[in-house]
Amino acid sequence: MMKEYTFAYGRGSKTFSLDESRVLQTIEMPDTPPLADIRAAVLEAIAHPIGCEPLAERVKPGDTVTFICNDPTRVANSFDFMPVLVDELNRLGVPDENMQIVFALGTHRLMTPEEMRAAVGENVASRLKMYNSDANVPADFEYFGATSRFTPVLINKRLCRSTHVILTGTIVHHFFSGYGGGRKAVFPGCAAMESIRHNHSFMRDPRSGLGKAEGNPVYDDQMEAVAMWAAGRSVFLFNGVLDAQHRFLKMFAGDWRAAHKAACAFVDQVYGVPIEKKADIVIASCGGWPKDINVYQMQKTMDNAVLAVRDGGCVVLLAECEEGSGSKVLEETCRRLKSPDAIEADLAKRFVIGEHKAYAITRLMKKAHFILVTSLDRTLAKDLFFTAAVDSVDEALKLAEKMTGADATVALMPTGSLTVPLC
Repeated sequence: MMKEYTFAYGRGSKTFSLDESRVLQTIEMPDTPPLADIRAAVLEAIAHPIGCEPLAERVKPGDTVTFICNDPTRVANSFDFMPVLVDELNRLGVPDENMQIVFALGTHRLMTPEEMRAAVGENVASRLKMYNSDANVPADFEYFGATSRFTPVLINKRLCRSTHVILTGTIVHHFFSGYGGGRKAVFPGCAAMESIRHNHSFMRDPRSGLGKAEGNPVYDDQMEAVAMWAAGRSVFLFNGVLDAQHRFLKMFAGDWRAAHKAACAFVDQVYGVPIEKKADIVIASCGGWPKDINVYQMQKTMDNAVLAVRDGGCVVLLAECEEGSGSKVLEETCRRLKSPDAIEADLAKRFVIGEHKAYAITRLMKKAHFILVTSLDRTLAKDLFFTAAVDSVDEALKLAEKMTGADATVALMPTGSLTVPLC
């Protein structure tokens, strides 16, 4: 029997029909009730933190506070919790003029003033000074030595002068550093380009990977770097976990190590989905904007989707990519080197940010074919080695069936950027 499905695509959706007898599984998050009262949940989290004393016992009147917030490529709903945190700090004797926000851009593009206001909400934006952390301006960073893996620890100076630094954001799995959130707000979020480049070079180590923490060289290096910067400082974590509809499921606050560890355990529970069998075809949506804002961000869904498809199968990926590839270095690398193997070999000689994303994307193409449903320029899609780029899911399915058979089995991933298939 034919059944109609609607998946998120950019700021809208795409609808397609499929014989439901071919569907092995719809890979979705388990049903978890969202938080009903955001303000109460924020106050509860900071009043009963994990691994340290409550925020009210740390903050004194007249202290200064720096918040680190996410950039637009990550859904954080900062506009929900930032007004609560700022008002609570006012209550504790910290005036607005003693607080600032630094946006953790890592290697991403600078945010516009409009994007900053949208991220934290007009109320907070009108009260606090806001800054981008630009990894490409060496003078903006302070040196704290080198990690045991020789990564230079260069952290944005705006994080180094406040009485307290509050790391905010949300947590999802990360394809090579294990998990987002926690220490990533500082490193790589507010680190210099050379620091990020050296740390990310460990992504090629087989011990790195999705859902891997201790023992993952990328994760361990980040933790060591942040510990060097955090020594003698008041560093407090506030992280949330969202569902596919961007609703808060739970909030975690406290010690930047202990609270994050507890949050990651919860992430495994709500994002990990057992599957019995891998499918011939996976139809996956990133979950819409901003998860599919560009190829750079879309790649995280590719990593999840490939876990649900058999070797040599097809992934039909819904990703609008309204901002194109998201990286000129990514584009140039693929055009210059012309094959996944050549990209891997070149990256082994010298690790380059942007080129690492070319490696991350094309290594997956050795396992499965990727057909994009996208607005991405067709020539660019071909340059990036995608099997095809089309306008509709139906068109993509016809191409996939030519490679896998008309009766090929299908797995559906409506929120592919979040769900991690566990086989």
